[in-house]
Amino acid sequence: MTETADNVVSVRYIVDDVQAAIDFYTTHLGFTVRMAHAPAFADVTRGPLRLLLSGAQSSGARATPPDARSPGRNRIHLIIDDLDAEIERLRAAGLTFRSDLVSGPGGRQILLADPSGNLVELFAPAGRG
Repeated sequence: MTETADNVVSVRYIVDDVQAAIDFYTTHLGFTVRMAHAPAFADVTRGPLRLLLSGAQSSGARATPPDARSPGRNRIHLIIDDLDAEIERLRAAGLTFRSDLVSGPGGRQILLADPSGNLVELFAPAGRG
């Protein structure tokens, strides 16, 4: 297996609208666009996470079997310093959460969905916001 020089982790999300996904991740979650070829594909990053946003015209979406197309329970996991403030900021921006705030021994988390229904977990480790 080849490792990139940047030591990034890449995750592919199949999206209905590449531009809407770019806007969601860059405007609300602090991602930066590395490459965009809407409506087919975009590559956005946040720290060591590289998120590949693949529209219907992309090779990544075309290679996905039809029975695997709907969003599932998998999600990217973003660590947030002040979860309460982040929830308030995103609600003020008009975003809707897909879960209630859940607390456990490891920390607190809440789920958000991107415009295509892909889940994003906002997580504050125990002892942090």
